[in-house]
Amino acid sequence: MPPDTLTFHDRLVQHTGTERATLLSLPIIQSALGGRVTKTQYLAYLREAYHHVKHTLPLLMACGSRIPFSHEWLRTALAHYIEEETGHQEWILSDITQAGGDAEAVRQGSGSAATEIMVAYAYDLIQRKNPCGFLGMVFVLEGTSVQLATHAAAAMQASLQLPDSAFTYLTSHGNLDINHMKFFSQLVNQLTLLQDQEAVLSEASIFYQLYSNLFRALPGA
Repeated sequence: MPPDTLTFHDRLVQHTGTERATLLSLPIIQSALGGRVTKTQYLAYLREAYHHVKHTLPLLMACGSRIPFSHEWLRTALAHYIEEETGHQEWILSDITQAGGDAEAVRQGSGSAATEIMVAYAYDLIQRKNPCGFLGMVFVLEGTSVQLATHAAAAMQASLQLPDSAFTYLTSHGNLDINHMKFFSQLVNQLTLLQDQEAVLSEASIFYQLYSNLFRALPGA
C-alpha cells in the first residue's frame, strides 16, 4: 500500500512490526500456542494478567481526566471502553479457581516486577507525558489478545484437560477484543495532531517491550 494511502492505524501496525514479532516469537508464547505449557505456567500467567487487568478501569479513568477539552470525542470513547472492560479481573479470578489455583491469594498478592513496572509506566505516561499515548498500551494488549487468546486457550485446554470454565478470560476477552480493535482503528484514525500520533507510535513500541517482559518473567519462560 503506497505511503500516502496509509491510515494512521496502518502506520501504527507497520511501526510496531518488529516489536510485535519479538513478542509473538517468545518461547512461552509458542509453547502456549502449541499446548505445551504446564498448569503452573498457566496459573502464573493468570496471576500476572489479574495484576495488570485490575488497573484497566483506573487507568482509563486517569487518562480520561487528563484528555484536553479539544479531544472530548476521545474522552467519550474512553468512557465506552470503561463500560466494556468493567469486571474483567473477576473473570480471571474465577478461571484461577476453576484451574485449581488460590484466587484469594492472587487477589491479596502482587504481580511480578515486570508487571508492576508496566503498570507503573502506564500511570506515569498519563500524568507526565501525552495521555493520548495510553492508546499505545490499548493497541498492544488488545491486539495481542486478538492474535493469541482464543488459539492459545484451545491448545492449552486440550493439553491441560481443564474445563471451559477455566478459560473464560482468554476465550471471552479474545472474541471481545476483535470488535474492540475495529473500534480502536476508527478511534486512532481521528488523531490528526502530529504530537498525538507520535505519542501513540512511541508508547506502543515501549509497551510491546514491557508486555514481552511480563511473559519472560513466567516460570520456565
